[in-house]
Amino acid sequence: MTLAVLFFSLPSQSFAQRKKSQFNVIAFYTAKNDKAHISYVHEANRWFPEMAARYHFTYDTTSNWNNLNAEFLSTYQVVLFLDTRPEEPAQRAAFQQYMESGGAWLGFHFAAFALTPSTYPQNWDWYHTQFLGSGQYKSNTWRPTSAVLRVDDRKHPATKQVPATFKSAPNEWYRWENDLRTNPNIDILLSIDPSSFPLGTGPKPHEIWHNGYYPVVWTNKKFNMIYVNMGHNDIDYENGTNKELSFTFTNKAQNQLIVDSLLWLGKVSTVKK
Repeated sequence: MTLAVLFFSLPSQSFAQRKKSQFNVIAFYTAKNDKAHISYVHEANRWFPEMAARYHFTYDTTSNWNNLNAEFLSTYQVVLFLDTRPEEPAQRAAFQQYMESGGAWLGFHFAAFALTPSTYPQNWDWYHTQFLGSGQYKSNTWRPTSAVLRVDDRKHPATKQVPATFKSAPNEWYRWENDLRTNPNIDILLSIDPSSFPLGTGPKPHEIWHNGYYPVVWTNKKFNMIYVNMGHNDIDYENGTNKELSFTFTNKAQNQLIVDSLLWLGKVSTVKK
């Protein structure tokens, strides 16, 4: 069993430091395909350890999805999916058992993607329909652009310290098959504010949104979970340089949302500034 931890060294935190931690986080990732997602994963694996030191939790990472098993997960209170989802039946069963037994999860952007037919088909109904509630991916904006986000649930601990509306970091925004507003188990925390429209620059017309309701952060009240649609950095594909043009963790309000989401999942009371 290989555990890839940031800087690839599990003892990056001493035993004493780990003992003082309020909770332990394990982040799963793939980081092999889309350069925008790879950029995001590398950025996340630089940023989260800084937050771990500041807020007193441990942050480990692994790209070995076979670590998604009951024994391995037993030492972690929160699981992160940074870019993809588990594909093997045993991995999926272990994750479902972990969540149904009270585990916590924070997922980003592509972790919710499913489209039939594609490399990532909708072949896991529990995850996409019952757990996330979103169903299949339907479309996205392009290019990655900032949006004005609106807090829909002001009372949730994850949103209490962010403004009622704020401008996000650039992102590729997803639209879903299911209307999450009709699901009584789903609590939509943030959505795209209408002042964002038109959202996206194209060039294809359907990649520019002019109206509609688009949830971007939500929780399923039956589980300890939060999904965050952010997690796609802008890359210069058009000119062939593959240069990183934007980053996700450069936005103060958005960072506060993610930190407070993680602290809530770790059962830690957020501290007001």
